[in-house]
Amino acid sequence: MLARNTQEIALDAQEVVIRLSGVSKYFSVVAALVDVSAEFRRGEVHALLGENGAGKSTLMNIISGTLQPTDGEIVFEGRTLSQMTPEIAKLLGIGICFQHPAILDDLSILENLRVGLPARVFEDDQPQAVGQRLLSKVGLDLPLSMRADSLTVAQKHLLEIAKALALDPKVLILDEPTASLDQDSTEMLFARIREVAAAGTSVIYITHRLAELRQIADRVTVLRDGRVRGSAMIGEIADSDLVGMIVGRTMHSAFPPKASDGEAEVGLSVTGIANRHLRDVSFTVMRGQIIGIAGVAGNGQPELMRTLAGLEPFTGEVVLRGTSLSQKTLLDEAAFMPSDRHIEGVASSLTVRENATYSALERFATAGIMSRKKELEHVNAIFKELAVKTPGLEAPILALSGGNQQKVVMSRALLSKPGLIIADEPTQGVDVGARFEIYRILREVSATGIPVVVNSSDAVELEGLCDTVVVLSRGQVVEVLIGDDVTEERIVSAAVQAETHGDSSLSVAEQKSGWKWRNLLQSDNAAAVPLAIVTILLGLYVYAQNENFFSVFNIYNILMLATALGFIAMGQTIALMMGGIDLSVGPLAGFLVVVASFFLTGESSTSMMVVGFCLMFVGAFVTGAINGILIRFANFTPIAATLAMYIAIQGCSFLLRDNPDGYISMTVTDWINWQWGPFPVAFLVLVAATVTAEVMLRRTWVGWRLRAVGSNEHSARRAGIPVELTFVGGYIACSMLTSVGAVMLMAQIGVGDPRQGVNYTLASITAVVLGGTSLAGGRGTFIGTLIGAILLTEVLNAVTFLGLSQTYQYLFQGLLVVASALIYVAAGKRSRH
Repeated sequence: MLARNTQEIALDAQEVVIRLSGVSKYFSVVAALVDVSAEFRRGEVHALLGENGAGKSTLMNIISGTLQPTDGEIVFEGRTLSQMTPEIAKLLGIGICFQHPAILDDLSILENLRVGLPARVFEDDQPQAVGQRLLSKVGLDLPLSMRADSLTVAQKHLLEIAKALALDPKVLILDEPTASLDQDSTEMLFARIREVAAAGTSVIYITHRLAELRQIADRVTVLRDGRVRGSAMIGEIADSDLVGMIVGRTMHSAFPPKASDGEAEVGLSVTGIANRHLRDVSFTVMRGQIIGIAGVAGNGQPELMRTLAGLEPFTGEVVLRGTSLSQKTLLDEAAFMPSDRHIEGVASSLTVRENATYSALERFATAGIMSRKKELEHVNAIFKELAVKTPGLEAPILALSGGNQQKVVMSRALLSKPGLIIADEPTQGVDVGARFEIYRILREVSATGIPVVVNSSDAVELEGLCDTVVVLSRGQVVEVLIGDDVTEERIVSAAVQAETHGDSSLSVAEQKSGWKWRNLLQSDNAAAVPLAIVTILLGLYVYAQNENFFSVFNIYNILMLATALGFIAMGQTIALMMGGIDLSVGPLAGFLVVVASFFLTGESSTSMMVVGFCLMFVGAFVTGAINGILIRFANFTPIAATLAMYIAIQGCSFLLRDNPDGYISMTVTDWINWQWGPFPVAFLVLVAATVTAEVMLRRTWVGWRLRAVGSNEHSARRAGIPVELTFVGGYIACSMLTSVGAVMLMAQIGVGDPRQGVNYTLASITAVVLGGTSLAGGRGTFIGTLIGAILLTEVLNAVTFLGLSQTYQYLFQGLLVVASALIYVAAGKRSRH
């Protein structure tokens, strides 16, 4: 008998893929996990339950390598891991789908797949073919070139799931994967989970929806306050016991009693609402009632919520308690709880308290003076009512779990004392206990006479919470369910039996054709076309005024000046694409020329000249490395770090030479100024370098990583990108390109002058902005930068040929920057439409 038990234990050990032993995680003195031990087995779907802030996501981040445990050990397939990182997790075959998808908005769908997946995934076929196969596995039919910021929340979740499945993982972690999915997508996902589990994958499934457990899970473990509260096979435990372990108390009823039928007063009346998403939507909400909005995903439900919140223009009439409201007055009356809290729900730079109160500040003020005491009283009261878990009211909002962030959004809505509550997926990503509190509070709010409109993809939630449910299809009402007709079966039946679904009447081919036009407008190089046209038209205009403008000498002069600026601006493009900036490029270029003036004189030997060039490049490398290290490891902001470097380098230039001195060898300058027809050979080198850099930016890991860290550093880190190394490398590349620009500057001025170069800081930023690179990071183009440098140099040259004063140089530069910004914004708006 003992031998048999030993065999069973050995068999169990072989089945265990990941074993956690005594894992704890502390953030400062706050315990996120305490002595957590768990086993996840091959071929088993292991559900993880717990309230928001219970430690589920922290535990998954430790397994996936995003966080390191404070104590404890992780054993993978019998081997104890000394360290886990996202890169190691990928190599081991651990795939994770985060609750907030690690999707990089500024990259295309294909680029997101390639930067987030190991190269081996794309080895056996063309990347486009692999990408289409991955999308088809999760039911997505979208152009691979489509930029990710055009995806809906649900599509981003599906793309995240596709990335996880692409690894053919030994362990698949799914964190709230169905939070934004409709019924069809959920069923498709469950089918894929069953497939990978049957193939031997260990699936860790985090959810707040108890109904899903019975459909998909084999085993369940419950966390509360960072500790394991129990574990069992799913068929051996009742929902009531699970809820008790999750919240630490017994929950008698999920949904509060509905409104009585005696109230006949109309609270909200919507008549004939229409816009580009909706057609003739009409319904009424009686006083004391909650109305639900249902339908298959993509049929106008979120658009209706935004319209009722005053965020979309409309025709028709909205009457609130007898008063007709326009879009502007709806903005004042309605409190909107968006489904995507990260984009619209929370202000990431504000504290928990500020996020809860910024819509209701007038309530806490007397004669325009804020009362902090009154503010804190109201915030503490509403937080207690909603059971918001926070390390403190002054903590950053992003320090809270996703569900607690959602509770803060609801707190803000309630504190503003609105005339109308618009709740779009109010319990998305919220734990079981908090859901019950949200249901209760919404019912209490409606009982006071405030109309409540709820959009939810969960038919069970609509049945339990709402007095009336409006079912939409193709942006119009197909059925209104009232009273006893509000059942899960009737809601789902009305939604799926509607004659048409979807948010467009276009065919798939026509939609893809439309996406091509949209992608063209969204392209980082979109600004290069009008910029090139402006450059040509300006040249033609100045030539019409002065025919010497197109002389070989002047064309050579413009292109030679543009070459120095072009190389420096290319470096600045890298810094801006990473979401930073480099103010030190101008003084660095001047400093390197001063250094060269000691080694590249007419009397210097060849070996001495080689030393001079080497010192220029070494100096640039060190400068870039220091900038990157100060920003990434000393917590300097990019402006502070590079401004300090600006001052230091400029001071060093004057220490070396207080006046222009040290004339550069004519032989050196002749080689650098070598001419081929009207074109400087150096300019042709710049063009070749620009094209090469643009190809690398779009088609190599280096370019994807560069854009990824500028798009979203947190998502880039979760995708396994070495963020610190990328930043430091980017700033080194910026300084190295500046050193090439300094070589061109050296050939132009021919002397070590400490006053030269400073103006290139502003000029390089101007050229980059003209070219269409985003100051926010993530988007940029070397081609646009090159054209921007040419145009800027041409403007300065044209002012001289037109006989204008220097004042016009700055005026025209400013106008060009403003014009390019307007074109960029207009193109973005057109693409979104």
